[in-house]
Amino acid sequence: MVDVGSGGGLPGLALKIARPDLRLTLIESNGRKAAFLEHAAAVLELEDVQVVARRAEEAGQDPSLRECFDAAVARALAAMPVLVELCLPFVRVGGVLLAMKAAAGDEVDAARPAVAELGGELEAIVAAPSALRDRGEIVIVRKIAPTPAAYPRRPGVPGRRPLGK
Repeated sequence: MVDVGSGGGLPGLALKIARPDLRLTLIESNGRKAAFLEHAAAVLELEDVQVVARRAEEAGQDPSLRECFDAAVARALAAMPVLVELCLPFVRVGGVLLAMKAAAGDEVDAARPAVAELGGELEAIVAAPSALRDRGEIVIVRKIAPTPAAYPRRPGVPGRRPLGK
């Protein structure tokens, strides 16, 4: 599993604690946050955790990371059209992207062209409220075809020019 834009380690580290059998890669572009993630994994004695201190756009073009994960997760990373461009290149065909959103709604509709262009298919939107908030959803995108080599685009481009707009 890969957690893209890991920040403080959610949901990646929490999932690793719950499922110690997972091999986890945390991608975080902020050097301080990446250092924290390495420290946290060491203190928690978590095995099979790799921290990649790079932008998702760059890491997504790395052959050692591209299309090799069964699942990608993201929380509070970006709007859906941008999020799928940053995450789907990591997922192997047959795998899934699990995007945590406060409310998916119109974001999912806006992301449909990007999902298709990147080799994905919207599978479901599942309600996932928590004790801290009444609403919350997980958008599940199944990877059905390889992501074209042109994606993800150069750093910053997905955010400035989202696919489908």
